[in-house]
Amino acid sequence: MGFTRLRAYLVFGVLAIAAAVVVAVAVVRDSQGGAAASGCPAGTTLVNVTLPRDAAQVSLRVLNGTRRAGLAEQVSAEFKDRGFKMQPTRTSRTKSAEVAVIQFGPKSVGAAQWIRAYFLGEAKPEYNAKRTTDVIDVVLGDRYQSLATVTEVNQSMAQIGAPSAPPGTCPGSVA
Repeated sequence: MGFTRLRAYLVFGVLAIAAAVVVAVAVVRDSQGGAAASGCPAGTTLVNVTLPRDAAQVSLRVLNGTRRAGLAEQVSAEFKDRGFKMQPTRTSRTKSAEVAVIQFGPKSVGAAQWIRAYFLGEAKPEYNAKRTTDVIDVVLGDRYQSLATVTEVNQSMAQIGAPSAPPGTCPGSVA
């Protein structure tokens, strides 16, 4: 091996070691580790805006907000057939003139957006920061006709768009 080749290997080796040291120092001194949580203003609630990967991750409770007997049970069975985790149905204390009202908390903002698509975006979303569970309540209203098909749900999601954090909240990880 000639002197020129040895000198090239030495220069390359020194540069590789220097690059490794610079990378290690940058990783150790990184101050952006908690940027997502610390970037939220004081007094805001962290919410989960991630869309679920499949229906089995979403827990629903259907409430009948109409005078039609058995409607909540029928819609609950339809959601169950589509793979959702269902809670026992109930009759709502208040009647609704809407298609549906979707009530959710910080743990289910993204999932609630997906459920809105099953009503073609016509369901009224109601966010409640004090809800501690990930169960979404669907209160059926007088204008309810039927759930959307899979194709209609996909088209509706394209029109509704990605979930966004409600006012006074900050997107992040919710345990």
